[in-house]
Amino acid sequence: MAGTDSTKAAVSVGPSPAVILVRPQMGENIGAAARAMKNFGLEQMRIVDPRDGWPNEKAHAMASRADDILTGATLYDDSPAAVADLHAVYAATARSREMEKPCLSPRDAVLDMRTRLGAGQRVGILFGGEKAGLDNDDATLAQAIIQIPANPAFSSLNLGQAVLLVAYEWFTSGPIPAVEAAGDALPVSLDELHFFENRLEDELTRAGFLKPPEKRPSMMRNLRNIFRRANLTGQEVRSLHGVISALIRREDDKDGD
Repeated sequence: MAGTDSTKAAVSVGPSPAVILVRPQMGENIGAAARAMKNFGLEQMRIVDPRDGWPNEKAHAMASRADDILTGATLYDDSPAAVADLHAVYAATARSREMEKPCLSPRDAVLDMRTRLGAGQRVGILFGGEKAGLDNDDATLAQAIIQIPANPAFSSLNLGQAVLLVAYEWFTSGPIPAVEAAGDALPVSLDELHFFENRLEDELTRAGFLKPPEKRPSMMRNLRNIFRRANLTGQEVRSLHGVISALIRREDDKDGD
């Protein structure tokens, strides 16, 4: 539908979630996602490892005057890097997973996002590529899963469609939140949490806990999911680092006896 009117002022978006496209394939779908974001007041696009490279002329051709979203998009090599500065992430996926995470409708998810943004947190939404969607490691990064209600026999959505539906719920869900100073009450950034989880994995490997080797990935995903659900603060993660350090010192002292 035609509806672009350059004489009208754009709606002030205020704090809003980042839209993170993970391994998108077709430039046209990236452009469609950008257009959906522009329609409904989302401005931050992040792109992880696009199949056809970046920038992409087909994305701009499809964006239909949402070129500023594409020009301002940030490119990342992997998903952990794309979410590193955020405090919370939501994974949009139609696939059921054996993960203990809250599973939210788009409407409930954006209400939770607004609460977090109002508390000064930075949040993002992960959307998977056209062929396979998000893998388990991508979903593990998230605090919650977004599932869009659809025909169970045909629930896979086009990338641009999925972004459109969530963006619409964002735009219609209520007023822009007023950001409150949160200080030390903010959850730890996902970069710091990822560093802690990697350190824990190294020490558990050294202690012989992650056995047999073929189960190591799923064991670590389970542990990461625990920490993602906990919404740990920076101080709490520093305390957990202290626990690991104390256990390492204890083992080193025993070895020296």
